[in-house]
Amino acid sequence: LGIPPPEACCWTESMVEEYRVHDFMTSPATIISQDACLLEAAILLRSNGIRHLPIVDGDRLVGILTDRDIQRCAPSLLEKITQEKYNAIFERTALARVMVRDPLSVSPDTPLRDAAALLHEQKFGCLPVVEDGRLVGVITISDMLGVLRRLLAGELVAAPAEPS
Repeated sequence: LGIPPPEACCWTESMVEEYRVHDFMTSPATIISQDACLLEAAILLRSNGIRHLPIVDGDRLVGILTDRDIQRCAPSLLEKITQEKYNAIFERTALARVMVRDPLSVSPDTPLRDAAALLHEQKFGCLPVVEDGRLVGVITISDMLGVLRRLLAGELVAAPAEPS
């Protein structure tokens, strides 16, 4: 299978370039307070079927935690440990101890192409979206795959016009 030439596609480079993060981000994002414990974060990730959890102080982004961070912090299941002890370790672990502090973020007006480049180059699964110091959403690899699917299906042919 070869890649068709650009003229065969239903969009142009300038059309794709006009899309902004706010057009496709997940908002509002599922969040957790910096005062929560690791057990609360793990439950929130699992119950919402998400992999990235922004950590906030009020509405200000202070960190991020991923399902991989939780796996990295978890006691080994190869050891003899009861579920109660396992949960107790998670209850005693403060998010501040395991979160990534001051994560890289984008604004809602960031060109989608730039956000995609950051996700790809940095090998991130998610970028928090911050406006005026407040967390307003997230843009994830899943969001980007949704954009790609819609582009390939011909559902996205031109970016929305910017208000004048």
